[in-house]
Amino acid sequence: MNRIDQRMQALKEQNRKALITYIVSGDPTPALTVDAMHALVENGADIIELGIPFSDPMAEGPVIQLGHERALEHNVSLTSTIDMVKVFREKDQQTPIVLMGYVNPIERMGYATFAKMAAQAGVDGVLTVDLPPEEAVLLDEQLKAVDLKNIFLLAPTTTVQRIREVVNVASGFVYYVSLKGVTGAGHLDLDSVKDKLGIIQQHTDLPVCVGFGIKDGASAKAVSQYADGAVVGSVFVDKMGALQNEENQTIIDAVGQLVADIRQGLDSE
Repeated sequence: MNRIDQRMQALKEQNRKALITYIVSGDPTPALTVDAMHALVENGADIIELGIPFSDPMAEGPVIQLGHERALEHNVSLTSTIDMVKVFREKDQQTPIVLMGYVNPIERMGYATFAKMAAQAGVDGVLTVDLPPEEAVLLDEQLKAVDLKNIFLLAPTTTVQRIREVVNVASGFVYYVSLKGVTGAGHLDLDSVKDKLGIIQQHTDLPVCVGFGIKDGASAKAVSQYADGAVVGSVFVDKMGALQNEENQTIIDAVGQLVADIRQGLDSE
């Protein structure tokens, strides 16, 4: 069984919510990434989304765009990102890893090559921000062949018909974008989140996790009343950027503390 399915099932049995954490591969330096991933897990992350650096990350707000820029300054690529997962797996065989990014680098590598390399490295799922389901057929075939989950986004503006189309091809979990706009923007409207999740959950048995606008334990706890998990990214990338000139251990400790605080809030009664 894929590690994402295993983790989500275990959390459900424990009546706990998933904490999914996002960082950009190679940000602020490549030497930091694997240690940062381990720190995320040690402090309470259930799943790691590892961002693939890209020159035009259109869905990202300024904070994560800067994270991509910092990584690209070190020439971090899709291949080196996959290599980082391979190193991470030397110490951690349990934590699910999702590669999150844009289709251009994957297309350039070739879908079959990408799927094979990712699976061999220990990747569990892929979220391609700019690849809609109707254009994802060829990639989906290659991912399924190596048991990688194909994760899709749903938005506040997604129609019921579109929800049906997306969840029909989605696997692993569904990522609900709680805000109109880019990552790190705006404030959560919990009533809107509750209403939309209610509609989505009528059309899929997949876990539904909520991202965008979740910055701390309180906001993670709030969305988890209605969702199966919370996705948090901008707050970690922002902290790593702010501390980019500090020692690696200082950055790792700071990010670890952020995760621990969010985990505590998520698990609070």
